[in-house]
Amino acid sequence: MAAAYWIRAKRALARSDPVMGRIIRAHPRIALEPRGEPFHTLARSIVSQQISVKAAASIWARVVALAPRMHPEEIAGAKHAELAACGLSGRKAEYLAGLARHFVDGTLHLRAWNRMEDEAVIADLVQVRGIGRWTAEMFLMFNLLRPDVLPLADLGLQRAIRIHYFKGRKVSLRTMRRTAEAWAPWRSVATWYLWRSLDPIPVEY
Repeated sequence: MAAAYWIRAKRALARSDPVMGRIIRAHPRIALEPRGEPFHTLARSIVSQQISVKAAASIWARVVALAPRMHPEEIAGAKHAELAACGLSGRKAEYLAGLARHFVDGTLHLRAWNRMEDEAVIADLVQVRGIGRWTAEMFLMFNLLRPDVLPLADLGLQRAIRIHYFKGRKVSLRTMRRTAEAWAPWRSVATWYLWRSLDPIPVEY
């Protein structure tokens, strides 16, 4: 099921920005949908970092075989060698175990995330080794369904902005940010459609 604000957001974007309107009309009947439990989402993002989609899927399948319920306690209780045997690098095995310990120990404000501002959630998440701002922004968009996230470090978003708004010319991030001001308070939705303009198949995080 799509985010509750989706239809309202895409109508507002199409009215205010002709370029965005064309992109939205070119990709009907698809929308951003929520992605699972918080630990599952964050664990998969760590596994998937800097490797191909195929390799990530293979490693993730082995992690799930090791921890079938994908509960933090299962991962926190696994040995480093068991995690590494799934195909994780030594560092990623440490990151995944560390994430699980944060959930088990309650050092993340999991139950408060829905009430917290975007930047507060990002600050909470980046205290976990292996989670940077980009991963936290993906979590805001795909798990918490926050409507106004602008992940400007994302290379796909940068490329799409250059193609559609600057005829492919290189421009500064500051200029891109100014362009995106017109999309507020629906910058997550605008970002998602710009991604679709490059790849019509929605990604999962």
